[in-house]
Amino acid sequence: MSTSLERYSRQMRVPGFGKAGQERLLNARVTLCGVGALGTVLANTLVRAGVGFLRVIDRDFVEPSNLQRQVLFDEADVTSNMPKAEAAALKLRQINSGVTIEPIVADINRTNIEDFCRDSELILDGTDNFEIRYLINDVAIKQGKPWVYGGAVGTEGMSMTVVPGETPCLQCVFEASPGPGEVGTCETAGVLGPIVSIIASFQAAEALKLLSGNKAAINRELFMLNVWDNTNKRVKIAPLAGRKGKCPCCAKKQFVWLEGEQGTQTTTLCGRNAVQVTQRLSSKLDFATLGKQLQASGTVTSNKFLLKFHVVDSGDGYEFTVFPDGRAIIKGTDDTERARTLYAKYIGH
Repeated sequence: MSTSLERYSRQMRVPGFGKAGQERLLNARVTLCGVGALGTVLANTLVRAGVGFLRVIDRDFVEPSNLQRQVLFDEADVTSNMPKAEAAALKLRQINSGVTIEPIVADINRTNIEDFCRDSELILDGTDNFEIRYLINDVAIKQGKPWVYGGAVGTEGMSMTVVPGETPCLQCVFEASPGPGEVGTCETAGVLGPIVSIIASFQAAEALKLLSGNKAAINRELFMLNVWDNTNKRVKIAPLAGRKGKCPCCAKKQFVWLEGEQGTQTTTLCGRNAVQVTQRLSSKLDFATLGKQLQASGTVTSNKFLLKFHVVDSGDGYEFTVFPDGRAIIKGTDDTERARTLYAKYIGH
C-alpha cells in the first residue's frame, strides 16, 4: 500500500504537528521494551501514526489471560503458542506496511539493553517490571535519549516523560525500586483494561510530541489516574532535582542497574528442576501482606522463616519457596528466563 502522506492527513491537521511533524515521525526510530498490555496499545498507536521504525522486545508468549487487555493478540496467537514480539509484528505489518517492525524475542537485561536502544531516538516503557524500568532509565541517561515511563495495575496508573538534562529522571522521583511484594502485580491485584489503554495512550501522545519535534508540549509532571475512584492528579516534580547533585543516576552518572549492583540474579539448581532468584540487595518481606496478595492466584502457607506458594501458570504447576530477604526458589522449571517471569508476575519487582 502507498505510504502517501494522505494516509496521515487527519493527524497533520493538528495544530503544531503538520507536514513537518509527520515527516519527522516517518524517519523516527523507536525501541519499545515490552509488548504486553501497555506495549500493544503503544505499538498499535505509533504504527498507525506512521513511526518509521519500531523495535518491539518481549520474552513472553501469548496466553489466554492476556487477551482481556493486550489489544494486538487473539485466540489464534494462543493456539499457535506465538511469542508476543512475533505475534505483534505480524499484526502491525498488516496495519501499516510502510513501517519497519523489528521483533526481538529476548529477556531484557543489563547485558543487552544498551544495544537494543543504541540506534533509537526514543525508548518506550511497555513493561510490568520495575527492574527493567530502572535499566531503561540508566540507558536513557547514559545515551542521552528521552523515554516515557508508564505503569498500570488494578484500576490505577501513572506516567512520566524523562528528557535527560531537562527533566527529573525516574530515580529522582522514585529513589529506590519497590521491594519484592511491596507493589501488587496484574496477577495479584488484577487490572482493568481501560486503565491500561488510557495510560498507554498518554504515553503514545508524549511519544508523538517528542518524535514530531514538539518537545515543548510534553508533560513535565507525574500524571496519576484511577478510573474506579474517578480521580486524577499531577504531581509537580522539582525541575532541577537531578542537576542539584542529588540524583545518583542523572546527576552523578552512577548507573547501578546497568552495572549489576541492583536487580535480580538467577541460578539453576542442578538436579532439582528449580531456579533460585536472588535480589542483589536484600530486602525484608512482609509475609502477611504478600500472602494476602497471592491467595487469589494459588495456595499459600507461611511461617516466620519462609512462605510457600503453589500456582498453576499456563497449564504448568510451580512451587515457590520465598525467604524473608526476597530470595525465592521456584520449583517446576530449570529455565532462568521463565523463573524471572514468574517471579515478576507473582512476587513483583
